[in-house]
Amino acid sequence: QVQLVESGGGLVQAGGSLRLSCAASRSIFSIYIIRWYRQAPGKQREFVATITSGGSTNYADSVKGRFTISRDNAKNTVYLQMNSLKPEDTAVYYCNALHEENFWGQGTQVTVSS
Repeated sequence: QVQLVESGGGLVQAGGSLRLSCAASRSIFSIYIIRWYRQAPGKQREFVATITSGGSTNYADSVKGRFTISRDNAKNTVYLQMNSLKPEDTAVYYCNALHEENFWGQGTQVTVSS
């Protein structure tokens, strides 16, 4: 079992920045793929960014060039640095860990005001 705890969400003006954190309950990054997803009100959950066990990263087109995913293996934490935020980035952001099983965090709210 893996527990994931997201933090770092909040209210920010358009153009601002936030850094989300996803803390895992144990060391998993050497084997798990970690992804960030988001879900806006009335919309389906969508992929945002991923980092593989080997450290490769990939992003949704909508956030490419603005968001950066990274990890600190010593802290069992994955980060999502979000810059140049837009109102359409408003959503609940979820951390996901995938290997043989699939684990989700509880989510953290990000609200971007115009």
